[in-house]
Amino acid sequence: MSAWAPARALRPDLAERAEDLARRVRACRICVERPEKTPLPHPPNPILRISSTARLCIASQAAGTRAHATTTPFNDPSGERLRAWMGVSCEEFYDERRIAIVPMGFCFPGQDEKGGDLPPRRECAPAWREAVFAAMPQIELVLAVGQYAMAWHLGALRRPSLTETVADWRHILEASGPPALLPLPHPSWRNNAWLKRHPFFEAELLPELRKRVRAILDVQS
Repeated sequence: MSAWAPARALRPDLAERAEDLARRVRACRICVERPEKTPLPHPPNPILRISSTARLCIASQAAGTRAHATTTPFNDPSGERLRAWMGVSCEEFYDERRIAIVPMGFCFPGQDEKGGDLPPRRECAPAWREAVFAAMPQIELVLAVGQYAMAWHLGALRRPSLTETVADWRHILEASGPPALLPLPHPSWRNNAWLKRHPFFEAELLPELRKRVRAILDVQS
């Protein structure tokens, strides 16, 4: 089975307190001790934010260089854009009691020869993802950010391309759940041209995203 296969039905025996599970994930060394291919090129630093009370989850790609250096996810311009898309403050975004952040790969994967970030490590999702979401049954909305999160979380709802998947966001919201799923492109500057070519994203999808995010957060304020 592909490491990016859709998530299977969660088993009750996987349930565990999210806070306890987070401690175990942060101690994970699978990418250097039992790597699928080339070991992680630096010491592991698993980054995630989960809790037993968060009702919104950002299913992201993998930590970047700044996140790796600070152990803080989205601690970069991509994070600023994502927070603007969601309509949340930094304080709200990093309040793990309200918002969970679960990358497909917990550690910064390193860079390729051109200086770009490598794809998320393939060891993480099969080893941990099912247990992480079993520990957070209260999650109401998952933001699937980027192609790797879409591949895992959307399953048959995923379309042949990222653009087609994001364009089908209304159907995905209606057909998924619980939790509901909303696909988003990665907020990297590399997607500036994509955003310009697809104005529906800012005109139609983002208002719905902000409405749903605010509805969830305001209940916990």
